[in-house]
Amino acid sequence: MLEFSQLSRLLESRTEAAWSAALFDVAADLGFSSVMFAALPSKHANLESSFLQSNYSSAWRQRYEAEKLHYVDPTVAHCMGSVLPLVWEPDAFTRSEQMAVYEEASGHGIRSGITFPMHGCNGEIGLISFASDIKPGNAFNERLTGYMADLSLVRDYAFESSLPFLRAHSAAESVPHLTRRELEVLKWVMAGKSSWEISRITDCAEATVNFHISNIRQKFNVSTRQQALVKAIALGILNPEDPHR
Repeated sequence: MLEFSQLSRLLESRTEAAWSAALFDVAADLGFSSVMFAALPSKHANLESSFLQSNYSSAWRQRYEAEKLHYVDPTVAHCMGSVLPLVWEPDAFTRSEQMAVYEEASGHGIRSGITFPMHGCNGEIGLISFASDIKPGNAFNERLTGYMADLSLVRDYAFESSLPFLRAHSAAESVPHLTRRELEVLKWVMAGKSSWEISRITDCAEATVNFHISNIRQKFNVSTRQQALVKAIALGILNPEDPHR
């Protein structure tokens, strides 16, 4: 049975190391040797910039990050659009690349598990996975039946207590300064307008609009206007609900 003192360690942690140690300990007490926690300030942020804590094998983590497997990981795709937990079962992974990720993870002792989506009040999004080397099937499902309520509670406490670390992690990425005109142009880009359309709306030459877009791309260190737009939203410079849309 999960004790409140175990959860209070998460709330009382003042460093990322202490927080992750508390999370790994409570998961181990519930019979899960492997945990991955990942959170983003919004669903528009780049997956590579997530606040991530995991005790998965270092070899698997290096492989996962080097190959950017989060873009094909079925647990990530699920959590982006659902609030329901996902129990790992081979039959649930319908795409070949998803099955390949699962099979490779199994070779690193991450064979069975459950992933809980996390959705915050201010647009934060993330997931927490509890995994073990037990073969998927009745034995694992019985364990889940006994611990589902506890795991849900750990998810809630972990997410809430992680927010200060997530904010600090997000703030570490520098926010470029955009001029008033650059911000206006980028808002119209978000509304789906072309350079010519923006020039008509703002009453300036199309070449001037393209000049502003070029400056924006340089400030965000990206190669396309859409990449700049995604980064501006992730950094909170633009709001997807802006009235231009």
